[in-house]
Amino acid sequence: MELFKYMEMYDYEQTVVCQDKESGLKAIIAIHDTTLGPALGGTRMWTYESEEAAFEDALRLAKGMTYKNAAAGLNLGGGKTVIIGDPRKDKNEAMFRAFGRFIQGLNGRYITAEDVGTTVEDMDLVYSETEYVTGISPAFGSSGNPSPVTAYGVYVGMKAAAKEAFGDDSLEGKTIAVQGVGNVSYQLCRHLHEEGAKLVVTDINKEPVKKAVEEFGAKAVDINDIYAVDCDIFSPCALGAIINDETIPQLKAKVIAGAANNQLKETRHGDIIQDKEIVYAPDYVINSGGVINVADELIGYNRDRAMKKVETIYDSISKIFEISKRDKIPSYVAANRMAEERIETMRKSRRQFLTNGMSILSRGRS
Repeated sequence: MELFKYMEMYDYEQTVVCQDKESGLKAIIAIHDTTLGPALGGTRMWTYESEEAAFEDALRLAKGMTYKNAAAGLNLGGGKTVIIGDPRKDKNEAMFRAFGRFIQGLNGRYITAEDVGTTVEDMDLVYSETEYVTGISPAFGSSGNPSPVTAYGVYVGMKAAAKEAFGDDSLEGKTIAVQGVGNVSYQLCRHLHEEGAKLVVTDINKEPVKKAVEEFGAKAVDINDIYAVDCDIFSPCALGAIINDETIPQLKAKVIAGAANNQLKETRHGDIIQDKEIVYAPDYVINSGGVINVADELIGYNRDRAMKKVETIYDSISKIFEISKRDKIPSYVAANRMAEERIETMRKSRRQFLTNGMSILSRGRS
């Protein structure tokens, strides 16, 4: 992998390779952009096929966090960590404490949190070595499990998408097909049920589907049948890359709005659904409630304040649709443009500030 060439191509700032022989730690911290503030992004632990695959994942995820944090209106940049290892058997206290010391050495340029393969308990161990970590136990002043907050953000974002498609944001009476009934989407189903939506659900695990049927009156379908459900809204809340050549022709929904990451298999699939006049709420914007929530911990967690910020996802999704129509571009491109414009505005402001400062300094010397 030509690391410097890749970093230069996508304007990455820094990568840090961390190893601790005694604990078995092998980690890669990727910092994409700190224009808006210190990089915030979780720590993923995974059994990668190769070290190159781990590097690529860290870099890809870090860039995604830059866009997510910018679009969410946070004064934070984007970063990510991957730890190479099996989260089921390779974890130990010394590993996460060593990792915490590496983060401390970055002196606030990067702030971590839990992600796939890591837990609140792991972050507590990191916290024993550094203050630059969020998503720790509530006993330490944290917000706790972010899933309910993420779900609420998806819910309000879905309402904004419904308004774009149907003329008002009410979900009462709407049929919503939810793919995946995990921690986030189960809470999402609760919000939808309370508003009077009709739910169709599926999951590879039968137990959460059974609970959704019993508690929310949902209809269960096979995992392969969810795409063709006659519904108003399709809500992907499981795997990524599920908007693709095979699934798009099956979709009957007018809206796609869900919690899953990387929903478009390829960017061209975003163009296809735009041409089919399907309203798409870009995933990294609609599912940003979790990062908004943990970001509030950095100033002393206040749940009411955090939830008010999460509610602005409605406005962000609405703004994306405005940009999409204004510039005649698909919504996924509009989301990127919204994030990039915010970052570029800050870069220009900083350059102007430095220019003015140098000018004042020069006049003082003359």
